[in-house]
Amino acid sequence: MKAGFYPRLALDGIRKNKRMYIPYLLTCIGMIMMFYILVFLLHSNAVSYLEDDEIIKSVLGLGSWVVAIFACFFLFYTNSFIIRRRKKEFGLYNILGMDKRNIGKILFWETLMTSAFSLIIGIFAGIILSKAAELGLVNIVHGGITYDLYVSPDSIFATLTIFGILFFLILLNGLRQIKFSGAVSLLRSDRTGEKPPKGNILLGIAGVVILAAAYYIAMSITQPIAALMMFFAAVVMVIIATYLIMISGSVLFCRILQKNKKYYYKPNHFVSVSSMVYRMKRNGAGLASICILATMVLVMISSTTGLYFGLEDMLFTRYPREMNLYFTFPTDKSYNGSELSGIINVVDSTLEKYSADKREVIDCKYILVSGLLENGIVETDVTQIDESQLDVLTNLYNFFFVSLDDYNRTSGTNETLNDGETILFINQGSYDGDEISFNNGNSFRITKRLDSFIENYDSAISPVPSIFLIVPDTEKAVSGLDQLADFTGNSMLSRRWNYSFDTGLDDKAQIELYHSLHDDVLEYLNECKINEMGYSFGCDGRKAGEAGFYSMYGGLFYLGIMLSIVFIFATILIIYYKQISEGYEDRSRFEIMQKVGMTEREIKKSINSQLLTVFFLPLALAALHLVFAFPMIYRLLYLFQLSNVGLFAFTSLISYCIFALFYTLVYRITSNAYFHIVSGSAEQD
Repeated sequence: MKAGFYPRLALDGIRKNKRMYIPYLLTCIGMIMMFYILVFLLHSNAVSYLEDDEIIKSVLGLGSWVVAIFACFFLFYTNSFIIRRRKKEFGLYNILGMDKRNIGKILFWETLMTSAFSLIIGIFAGIILSKAAELGLVNIVHGGITYDLYVSPDSIFATLTIFGILFFLILLNGLRQIKFSGAVSLLRSDRTGEKPPKGNILLGIAGVVILAAAYYIAMSITQPIAALMMFFAAVVMVIIATYLIMISGSVLFCRILQKNKKYYYKPNHFVSVSSMVYRMKRNGAGLASICILATMVLVMISSTTGLYFGLEDMLFTRYPREMNLYFTFPTDKSYNGSELSGIINVVDSTLEKYSADKREVIDCKYILVSGLLENGIVETDVTQIDESQLDVLTNLYNFFFVSLDDYNRTSGTNETLNDGETILFINQGSYDGDEISFNNGNSFRITKRLDSFIENYDSAISPVPSIFLIVPDTEKAVSGLDQLADFTGNSMLSRRWNYSFDTGLDDKAQIELYHSLHDDVLEYLNECKINEMGYSFGCDGRKAGEAGFYSMYGGLFYLGIMLSIVFIFATILIIYYKQISEGYEDRSRFEIMQKVGMTEREIKKSINSQLLTVFFLPLALAALHLVFAFPMIYRLLYLFQLSNVGLFAFTSLISYCIFALFYTLVYRITSNAYFHIVSGSAEQD
């Protein structure tokens, strides 16, 4: 054969099937571009100059692997549509005398052309847009902007390697399908699956049961740590249930429509339902994939958007005051007034250097112990706790014992309590009992419940709900618990002191003051040899920690946007190929209906009936998934200190509305493509 024969056949095959290849190429280019940009940002000088750049790089590194793994599964999935469409053509080549080896050469050149084109254009587009992506990320995390242009050889090499391997695997998969298919099966490949599937009611019931169980888990969990442990299981259950319901339930749904004579025996419904019922098993899998992708996009963008725009609230939750000092005392010592006053003197001396005053001071001592609360009894002995039980996660609380004197002093009240009485405040939890008792300890009668309490560092950073017990004497209240030890032999009790305040200084001065406070107090503790006696010290500044917050949540927000774009690409392509492949399958049926008198207007009505019957099912089910997943996702976001449920609800609603509008637009575009095919106006092939 003449040189270039196989490349010309391959190029001609791509050209004739451009309706299938163009969206595939655009998706490949988009995936490659996104991967290059994420890897480029890992090596970007602008990102390296940011504070806490390691946090951002960790987030971007995770995102690049997510894109690579998702591209592997998704491009295999979409390429299967093309191979299925080309099998008829390959079967014709086989009958005309080409053996499987020659057909493999055509497939090789097609893969080489599409992969080379995708890699060149994708990397070029990534290089062109990488600076804009860098500026967008730096702006989101409030970093310094640089305008130097840079092409990353490492990013190009990583992109060529990952996607080169991926395209090679796609080629092997195509060759495998051709090798193990006969000429007749290749010719009839576009007609396989014509036998009407049977709706398996048991699978449908199983899907409903699994989905109900997943919803129950999402709705019933009240603690963030339990939500984290059960999130992956709930996600897997929802995915399995969605596929079972869509595959089995859609078949049964079509059967029900057929039995409804008033609905079924109408021109626009008769043809559409008859067409759907023959392919609904495969169609149901496609609808389930669309639903899962839509849910992923909605969860990702709503949660990362909520985190980013709730950053200010989270920052104030994490850092109650501009300066936050916290101390842990030895377990065998109570609070020593002289030591505390010495530390306060050092703080005051440091503040004088900056001409700053203390404002809104939090000066609170407390004793912390963790335990399981069940039926009004707290178990603090770890030897009595079975960690394999889910109750360990759902009933675990941190208990803070605060003295009545400290409470009255900090809150400006004049409460009184007798021995055995307590005033209770619960943060992110619930308890309705009138008494609370500690095994190996004391019992307390609850005389009053508080709606709010002074901010507390340990409570703010802990994923475990907190219960504050205001008691007349903290040392007496924890008597009986001081002998308990954890699995490492350390005492279960932790004596803490939180000293926080505002200064009113500008941002730069606050950061400088934070470093000075940290160094001066640490120097004092070393001089007095307090650290050697088992004391520990920590210091946080709100402005000093702000950069880390923007790095973390800004990076997550940016990654959420990037991955949402990738998943939206996938959703569009699945919808498009679903419409195109079904259009070619239905064209012969509509041609017959046209010959017996069906008008173009009736065809449009039938198409609209068919598409509207099932097309918006994934969107509706995705909304249902999001509604039931909302409590669990909110609990997970609380691990990041996001407690503004209204903000998260708003971002979820806005995300869904925008996605629904986008989904409707895709429906209009793809339904037109479907109509052109089935009406005969598309190119005959």
